[in-house]
Amino acid sequence: MKIKAHWQILISLVLATLMGLLFRSMGKEPGSATDFVNGVVATCEVIGKLFLNLLKMIIVPLVVSSVIAGITSLHGVKGFGRLLSKTAGFYALTSLLAICLGLVLVNVIQPGLVDGGPNEEIRAAFDNHEATDAEKAKVAGAKVSGNEQAGFFDQLSGFFIRMVPSNVVSAAANNGQMLGLIFFSLLFAITMTRLPLPQVAPLRDIFVSLNDVMIKLTQGIMALAPIGVYALIVPVVYETGGGLFVSLGKYFFTVLLALGIHMFVVMPLVIRVLAGVNPWDHFRAMRTALLTAFSTASSSATLPVTMRCVQDNAGVSKSTSSFTLPLGATVNMDGTALYECVAVIFVAQVMGVDMPMAAQFMVVISALLTSVGVAGIPSASLVAIMIILTSSNIPGAETAVVALLAVDRLLDMSRTAVNVFGDSCCALVIAKSEGEKVLENSAS
Repeated sequence: MKIKAHWQILISLVLATLMGLLFRSMGKEPGSATDFVNGVVATCEVIGKLFLNLLKMIIVPLVVSSVIAGITSLHGVKGFGRLLSKTAGFYALTSLLAICLGLVLVNVIQPGLVDGGPNEEIRAAFDNHEATDAEKAKVAGAKVSGNEQAGFFDQLSGFFIRMVPSNVVSAAANNGQMLGLIFFSLLFAITMTRLPLPQVAPLRDIFVSLNDVMIKLTQGIMALAPIGVYALIVPVVYETGGGLFVSLGKYFFTVLLALGIHMFVVMPLVIRVLAGVNPWDHFRAMRTALLTAFSTASSSATLPVTMRCVQDNAGVSKSTSSFTLPLGATVNMDGTALYECVAVIFVAQVMGVDMPMAAQFMVVISALLTSVGVAGIPSASLVAIMIILTSSNIPGAETAVVALLAVDRLLDMSRTAVNVFGDSCCALVIAKSEGEKVLENSAS
C-alpha cells in the first residue's frame, strides 16, 4: 500500500526531529562521534539545498506560464479587473486582521515586560548573545538592502518601483523581484486578450502546454519531498540552541499563539463565511503544501506545491489559481506581517520604549506595507523588522534583531505555513465568488 504524500512528509519531519535531537546530544561529546555527526549534518545541508533549488528552479517558468495561461483563458480584460479587485481586497483584509491580532496579543501578554517594567534578563541576553558569522551577514545585508532610514512614503514608492522592472530578464533571475515578473506577465496576458483570438491562439497554446509540463515536473520533484524535508529539518534541529529559548520563551509563545489563532480560527471563519465550505476539508486539501511550507520556510519555493494542491484537491480552476497564488506568494504575507508587529512591540517593551496607540498604529501600517515587499525566502522579514525598528526610533535594533535570529527558524517555518494557507484561502474564496464548484460537498 502506497503511503500518501502528506504522511510521507510528516513521517520525515518526525524522524528528522528525532535524529537532530540525537545528533545534538552526540555532538557535545568530543571524539569521532562529533566528526560523524558534523559530516551527516553537512550532507543533509547539501541535500536540502538541492531540494530547495529544484523547487526554486521551476518558479519562473511556472509563474509566467500559469499567469499568462490563466489570464488568457478569462473572457476579456473585464474578468481580469474583477478578479484583481477581489484578490487585492481579500489580501488586504486578512493581512490587517493578522496584524491587529498580533498587536492585541503582544499588548495583553506583554512578553517583554516583568512586573510592568522591561525584562532585564532578555535585554542582557540581547547584549550577551554572540552572533554567528551567518547572523552578522544577514544583519549587514538588511542594513544595506533594507534602507532602514527610509520613511513610509519611500517604502510605498519603492514597492511600486519594484513592481515595474526595468529589465524583466533580471527580475526573472532575482527571486526578490517576483512582483516585477508577475506584473510583466499580467501586462503580456492582458495584451494578448486585446488581440483577435486566431492571431494569438498559437502563442496561447504554447503557454498552456508549458504550464502543463511545469505541473508535471512539479509532481516529479515532489516525489523527492520526503528526502528533501528530512535533509532540511535535521540541521535546523541540530543547530538550534536552547539558551535563548528559555529567556525568550514568552515571546516565542506569543508569536506561535497569534499564528495559531490566525490559521486555525480566523482564516477558517473567513472561508466558512465567504465561501461556505468546511474549513477542515480545506485543511485536508492543503496538507501537503502546508507541510512543505513548514519544512522549507519559503512560500516562493512552496508555490508549485500550493498550486497543485489548490487545483487538484480543492477544485479551484487554473485560471483563478494561476492568478491569485503567484500574486499571493509575493504580496500576501499574513504570518510575516503578524510576526513583524509582535517582534517590534516586543523589542520596544524590552528596551523600555513607551509606545502609545498612535505609535503602535504606525507599526501596524508599517508591517502592512513592508510585508508586501518581503521576498518569499527564509528570514526575509529581517529587512522589514530592521526598517520598522529604526523608523520607530527604538534603540538597540541591530542587537535585538541578531538575538531574535537565534530563535527565528522555527517561527519562520510556522509563519510561512500561515502565509501559504492564507494564499490558498484567497484562491478558494475568489473561485467560489466566480461561481466555481470548490469542495462542493464540504458545507454540510
